[in-house]
Formats: sequence, structure tokens, C-alpha cells
Amino acid sequence: MTMSEQKIIAKIQDQISQRIYLGASLALYSGEWQEFYLGETALTEKTKPDLIYDLASVSKVVGVGTLCIFMINDGVLELDQSLQFYYPAFHDKSVTLRQLLTHTSGIDPYIPNRNSLSAAELKDAINHITVTADKSFKYTDINFILLGFMLEELTGQSLESLFDQEIFTAWNMSQTTFGPVPSAVPTVRGIPAGRVHDPKAQVLGVHTGSAGLFSTLKDLEIFVNHYLSDAFAKDLSQNYSLAAKKRSLAWDLEDDWLLHTGYTGTFVLINIAKQRAAIFLSNRTYEKDERAQWILDRNELIALIQQELD
Repeated sequence: MTMSEQKIIAKIQDQISQRIYLGASLALYSGEWQEFYLGETALTEKTKPDLIYDLASVSKVVGVGTLCIFMINDGVLELDQSLQFYYPAFHDKSVTLRQLLTHTSGIDPYIPNRNSLSAAELKDAINHITVTADKSFKYTDINFILLGFMLEELTGQSLESLFDQEIFTAWNMSQTTFGPVPSAVPTVRGIPAGRVHDPKAQVLGVHTGSAGLFSTLKDLEIFVNHYLSDAFAKDLSQNYSLAAKKRSLAWDLEDDWLLHTGYTGTFVLINIAKQRAAIFLSNRTYEKDERAQWILDRNELIALIQQELD
């Protein structure tokens, strides 16, 4: 183990000892992948290879984000075209694909009585969501749910079918799928393992562009390898946002690093220029859900990984 790997592992073990999460599956890339399995997924259940995790918002880049990048590169989608041009069911013609992909759409994500709505009612509410004049960066699931609805409208296929055909089968990601996945790592104590954690994804199922995918470390290594080496990703380290906060397409952008995180305790980091990457999978929501503190702890770990892999 290198000195850098030792520092990263020590940080994770420290966070496990503080019960920030029970354990983690980690993969680090510096020319080749190294995997580490630390702590537990539940009490007395050791973390081990081939575990399936609820990706939460990492789903945004694994599915819709990657497909949109393909289609923009191929000229099928225009970045500054209105969402309504491709998806007439959306009520506001001012919202563009660039805004949705960089979270600068001005959408106010509040939906009254959201948790009591059926899938059809939730889709209708999202199609008529409030759009404000504030085009600063504001991260919301609704941006990617709308992009998912658009992809389904354009192709006549469900996201499940699209992802499987264009990404998972094409790239041999055989363990990546929409949940529920009964064999997956549990995300909340007392809730059946494999249930989708995200409430909107529970309702919208295989039509959710923002969450709901499950995967393994090995499959995500395959996914990241394509970002590191394929032509579709070569321009992603530039800033695509028109707002103050820099963003790539679908990904956060920190210097040369592409980053996406997930609520359940997941993140993926990719540096195409330096050919470095990291995948972190945990079920940090299993025992407690202290989101504000988690963001601070997670960002410390991300900063350390970036520093050591650089």
C-alpha cells in the first residue's frame, strides 16, 4: 500500500471509529485499481467484495447524465435548446438543457403534499413546477427527473431500457440496475434491504432520472474507466455553467476533478487529465441521518483523496 493510500484509509477508519458510517467499499485509481473493504455494512456484517449499494444521486451521472453527454456529442440534443422543444409536456419554454445539466434552471423544487402523490400525479406536478428568475446554482433532483422524462419522450423507451441498452449492456455493467434490489446493502436499520432510499424514486420507479440505481464497486470501475479513456468525456473538465459556480455537464467541477455525491453515502471522483479516480460506497444513513454534519465529514474525505491522488 502506498503512503497516499495509507493516509486515505486512515481517514476512513477514523470516520468509522467516530460512527460517521459503519464501513465503506473504496476503489482508488492511479494507473490501476486498488480496492479496500473497511468496517461493516450492518452490525456484525463485514464489508466485502461484490456488495450492491444504493447509489442515490450518483445515479444522475451513471444514467441520465452520461446519456445526455452522448446525445449532445452526437448532435441529437442541443445544449442551449429549450427543454420544452424536446419535451412539450413541460410548461415553461425558458428552461434549457444547459440549465438543467448544470443546476441553474431556476426551478423551485417544492411540491405540496409530495409524499401522498401517485406516480402520475407526481409527474404532472413536476411538469408544472415553479420556475423562478434566479439562475444561480441550485442543486435539485427535479432538473434530472425532467431530463429523464425528456429522454423517455424522445426515444419511446423507459429509462430502465435506455440505460441498459446504451450504457450497462454496452459497457458490461452487469450488476447495475434500478432498485429495489433485495440483496443490496441496507440503507436504514429496520427497513428491508434493497428498498430504494430516495422517496421520489420510490414513487417514479424506473422513470426516475435523479436516483434509484444500484451498483457495485466493480461496475463503477468499468463506468469510470470509460470516462477516463473514451472520446465522449474528453471535454468534460471545462466549465459549462453560465452561473458563478463552475459545473461540468451533470458533474460538479473542482479544478480538473469531476465529482458527484449521493445521499446514502456514495461519491465518484474522476480526474481525466491526471488519470486519477476514486469510488466511495457506504450506507451512512443506516444508523443515523445527520446530513449537515455528513457533508462536512464527506468533504474532508474528498479533499484528502484529491490531495493524495494529485
